[in-house]
Amino acid sequence: MTPRTALDRLNSAPPAGLAEQLRACAPIESWVRHLIAARPYPGRESLLAEASARARAWSTEDVLGALSHHPRIGERAAGLSAAESAHSSAEQAGVEDPDAWVLANARYERRFGTVFLIRAAGRSQAEMLAELERRLGQDDEAERAERAEQLRQIALLRLEALIAD
Repeated sequence: MTPRTALDRLNSAPPAGLAEQLRACAPIESWVRHLIAARPYPGRESLLAEASARARAWSTEDVLGALSHHPRIGERAAGLSAAESAHSSAEQAGVEDPDAWVLANARYERRFGTVFLIRAAGRSQAEMLAELERRLGQDDEAERAERAEQLRQIALLRLEALIAD
């Protein structure tokens, strides 16, 4: 008997349990429901392509709603599920000085009225702070698009981890 892969388990998981795992990737119900309904996926690539395509259709409201599940860069995750908390902690490994983020986060929130979101995985604190500075100069529409793209990247990284064998 061939061992079941993570993708096999995703394809056959009960919808309620899978929904909880997918919400930890991106807490956007329409995305979660669609990924569950579109099963089975013949391969990792098809799942990731479908997830990415659906993420590109997220509305501003979808993204802002999901931001309520993301802690500020440099802050400990509070009130998140165990999976969300684990993702956040791992992704923020590049944060060397959480105090440096207090002022940076406040500036961003004053400018755009929401939490700064960036795919932190694989980035140093200096890189993330430079991105925040660059993005402060964008207009609202450009920043909305960038915020959605960052959330899409985060969701796909988390989804890839979910199906890693």
